[in-house]
Amino acid sequence: MQVKEFDTVILGGGPAGFSAGIYAARGAVSTAIVDINMMGGQPSNYLELENYPGFGTVGGFDLMEKFEEHADKFGVEKFPMQEIERVDLISNPKIILTNEYEFRAKSVIIATGAQPMKLGVPGEKEFVGRGVSYCAVCDGAFYKNKIVAVVGGGNAAVEEAMYLTKFADKVYVIHRRDALRADKIVQERAFKNEKIEFVWDSVVKEIKGEDLVNTVVIENVKSGSRSELAVNGVFPYIGMVPNIELFNGQIEQDKGGFILTDETMKTSVDGVFAVGDVRHTPLRQVITAASDGAVGAVYAVKYLETLAPVGVE
Repeated sequence: MQVKEFDTVILGGGPAGFSAGIYAARGAVSTAIVDINMMGGQPSNYLELENYPGFGTVGGFDLMEKFEEHADKFGVEKFPMQEIERVDLISNPKIILTNEYEFRAKSVIIATGAQPMKLGVPGEKEFVGRGVSYCAVCDGAFYKNKIVAVVGGGNAAVEEAMYLTKFADKVYVIHRRDALRADKIVQERAFKNEKIEFVWDSVVKEIKGEDLVNTVVIENVKSGSRSELAVNGVFPYIGMVPNIELFNGQIEQDKGGFILTDETMKTSVDGVFAVGDVRHTPLRQVITAASDGAVGAVYAVKYLETLAPVGVE
């Protein structure tokens, strides 16, 4: 197995990871980004963003392509599609073992992000790819002239519901409360969309079908009454869970599993920093992930300078 040695290895190639890579490389330390998928992270699946400063409206894939080009400019090495088998954050150097390489790093920046939370109801797992999807941009076109349900009341849920109206004849938005959590401007657009119908004070209890989804069972949280909605697809957007399986037991986390850091993005382990959606943070947006990456990388470089002059073995 080929050994790769770097001053800093960044786990995750989304906005936090690329930002960290840019700042670390500009700090004159050897830097690599390792990802289990293609580079770009979650924003690559977003149809568009309209709150990233300086761009007005920009496609998610297009924005992340610019992040990657910027990282390339500073010589950040990239290792996409790596099946990570083991991560040892405690040892010095720290070890990231994949199916192709053994990475050895003096410091690690965790930027593995988060993934959609599951509903945890009967039928959800069974119908993934057959009516249950966590990515409207990826799968929306399959629901042309059909009826779908989006579960959730935040920005992601409401924005994806509006996106789905490009294809579906009708989109139910099922929310456990009687008011949305999404930004007001997003709410206003959704309320004006004639294809969207809101199902308030309700939760999904079961997803039913034969070969494909054809029904969701919903329960009113106030009355306890149950009913069924005929739908062809279900898109849950009820929150996020951190991608931390490889690090459990090595690093301090909150009750939800998100990594705890200080203001410099330092974790409970020396030389290990966490940035972006994977850490305990009050806001999970592309801009805050990029900001985290900058802070984490700057302090990773400062940490490396305490070990030995940068670039000197």
